[in-house]
Amino acid sequence: MADPKGFLKSGREIADRRPVDERVHDWNEVYPGGPGRALLPIIREQASRCMDCGIPFCHQGCPLGNIIPEWNDLVYRDDWDAAIERLHATNNFPEFTGRLCPAPCETACVLGINQDPVTIKNVEVSIIERAFESHNVRPQPPEWLSGKTVAVVGSGPAGLAVAQQLTRAGHTVAVYERADKIGGLMRYGIPEFKMEKKVLDRRLEQMRREGTVFRPGVDVGGELTGEKLRERYDAVVLTIGSTIARDLPVPGRELGGIHQAMEFLPQANRVALGETVESQITATGKHVVIIGGGDTGADCLGTSIRQGAASVTQLEIMARPGEDRPAGQPWPTYPMTFRVSSAHEEGGERVYAVSTTEFLGDADGNVTTLRLVEVDAKFAPIEGTEKEIPAELVLLAMGFTGPQREGLVDQLGVDLDERGNVVRDRSYASSVEGVYVAGDAGRGQSLIVWAIAEGRAAAAAVDTFLTGATTLPAPIPPTERPVVA
Repeated sequence: MADPKGFLKSGREIADRRPVDERVHDWNEVYPGGPGRALLPIIREQASRCMDCGIPFCHQGCPLGNIIPEWNDLVYRDDWDAAIERLHATNNFPEFTGRLCPAPCETACVLGINQDPVTIKNVEVSIIERAFESHNVRPQPPEWLSGKTVAVVGSGPAGLAVAQQLTRAGHTVAVYERADKIGGLMRYGIPEFKMEKKVLDRRLEQMRREGTVFRPGVDVGGELTGEKLRERYDAVVLTIGSTIARDLPVPGRELGGIHQAMEFLPQANRVALGETVESQITATGKHVVIIGGGDTGADCLGTSIRQGAASVTQLEIMARPGEDRPAGQPWPTYPMTFRVSSAHEEGGERVYAVSTTEFLGDADGNVTTLRLVEVDAKFAPIEGTEKEIPAELVLLAMGFTGPQREGLVDQLGVDLDERGNVVRDRSYASSVEGVYVAGDAGRGQSLIVWAIAEGRAAAAAVDTFLTGATTLPAPIPPTERPVVA
């Protein structure tokens, strides 16, 4: 145990972000020097707050099963080499989760029953950043090759986890990505201020040195059909994500200036990285309305502010959550509470319990106004609460409804469930032999930590399929995870 009285001596502290007035004028990460370096002055003190519980519920809260008390103890003892070894044992990409995961482990922390929980996420990212700085993240190429080949379609966190695990197991793995660069939504969906792309690129370089082959710019399902893919490879893993955006079919939807978030964010990311985008959708000088109160909406908010929007309003149909854990969501469950992201600190207005009823436009066919109404707990309109707000750019950030069916999914003939996701069994196998699925394509829209966990588990299943056994570790399948009442 780090310090038996650490949680009594110290309160919770998180890394300080850069001043708002400074960071909204650039695209760099909101933490000075990155989140790992920003916490270093207080990292040992924060790690000492870990109670080393007899039953560490943080394990249950983390889909990856990260061995959190152990690396907290190692950080407190200044044993950073052992800490990164323990962290990498369960998580291929802690630099991603340490920036992008909402940290369900922290809401399951035993200390959090009656105090502020341990800053698990900040400690995690500090460990991996220290490891990169000390050149302690090295390629781990396989000692021998199996002669088996695997195609991974999609290069998001699930696909990269599958690829790294199977490459290290000795299989020849090719990762296909239809975008021009590898990374999936981490490349063009996540803004630079949340995760700079150099963080992604250094991990991809490690994977290249291990032997993983990356093939960007290939639209699998087009010239490279599903049939050809199965002929060429011994196994195929679908990690294509949940990419069909939920739309808003209300009057005026056809007006110009109304876009899906994933039309807007990739363009902004490309420009922030120095690329040129023809006819870019921008928020500059416009009254922006974001429909959807989740992380994607917050990304649109931070991006719009940096582009110089005249105003930004974020709408959410749900009522505003409370500050404290609701009685119906007891510890150690993940509670719906009011959260303020770095983007929300920077400006904009958040409006809750409202529903969009109509878009109004000008003579040129461009949106100018959004008409909304307040709703009750059952989302029914409340009479007399109608209102109009200016809207020159509307961004739909209402989530996704499943993977793209046209092309590869249809060609492979895999079964889909009632939600449109690819059906898989407990070993992540689809209805077509040799075709596996991991991440959002099978699970539905979810967290990055679930994507990595499913990628690791699917890799172990594919290794078993190819060789008859596996030594790859795998998180507990979702159907076998314990249920805490």
